Amino acid sequence: MKKLLLIFTLLFVIIHQAKAQDIDSLLMSLDSEAEVPTQLLPDKIMFTQRIFWGERGLMRRTGIMKLNEENRIKELKIRRTMLVTHQVLGYATLAGMIAQGIVGGKLYNGETQLKGTHETLAAAVNIGYFTGAALSLFAPPPLISKQVKGLNSIKAHKILASIHFTAMVATNILAEKAGDPKYAKIHKAAAFTAFGAFAGATIVMKF
Repeated sequence: MKKLLLIFTLLFVIIHQAKAQDIDSLLMSLDSEAEVPTQLLPDKIMFTQRIFWGERGLMRRTGIMKLNEENRIKELKIRRTMLVTHQVLGYATLAGMIAQGIVGGKLYNGETQLKGTHETLAAAVNIGYFTGAALSLFAPPPLISKQVKGLNSIKAHKILASIHFTAMVATNILAEKAGDPKYAKIHKAAAFTAFGAFAGATIVMKF
């Protein structure tokens, strides 16, 4: 337990420093979106964004956010808040994944008394992960869809996101069968894949 607390303390310090730098960087990029728009919606919008924020999205049809210049400026502020929260939750979830991995390793070594702790951490990680994912997927769209040739940090982040999302779903599906040796290795592999891709997606945004 003392080792776990030490790891959490060190991780918190590292994450706090990285988070401050990344949020500053994110805010600088989002500031450029807060200008008065010349085009109300970008040419390309994610399906999840189109559901709510498209020309015929739920926000438009219900009249909550009619598509006009004034509301688009408000939406960009909402987008800023959602993406910053998404980023903060990402770091917290990563810390939870590390703790869950440590406890999970002890479970595989026969320390069954930690099963309750592992399940609690799993619940916290799932809440943080899927809440963060929803904030990113359903945030209002930016002013423009930037098309950059070649691989960059944003494209790498999206590729890794698709991997860790799939792995997280698989990990949760296999969780109930993890006690069966036939599924235990698959569950472990899915969990490590989710963690590796998630950590990578977090790291690439720093470059």
